[in-house]
Amino acid sequence: MNAWDDLPNAAHIDRVVAHSQSNPDKWSAARDANWYADWDEAWDEAKNAIWRIASRDAAWDEVKDAATDAAWDACAALIAWDEAGDLMDKPASFVRFLAEEGVHAAILLLPAVVAMENS
Repeated sequence: MNAWDDLPNAAHIDRVVAHSQSNPDKWSAARDANWYADWDEAWDEAKNAIWRIASRDAAWDEVKDAATDAAWDACAALIAWDEAGDLMDKPASFVRFLAEEGVHAAILLLPAVVAMENS
């Protein structure tokens, strides 16, 4: 049982953690190739959303220990915004479009979607 099991995106978070640990090279390459200038802003917004919901703090702490690099970004988005899970099943081109439009969840999830798209 994980601290995030009661969150709406628990299944996506489990997938992100498992895939990132099994395929670290894919995740590193996806993050490097899909970095956006707005990442800092998106990251800050996700952290603020997580900390506003005290019950999600434990999930974030546990995910930080389980996942690495780009997976942290994806997990932050999935913890912060319940609707972010919908993006995990979209094509990378769609998530990239949203990231280019400045959608914070898409910015943080794009490397995850790219890394997992063909897996």
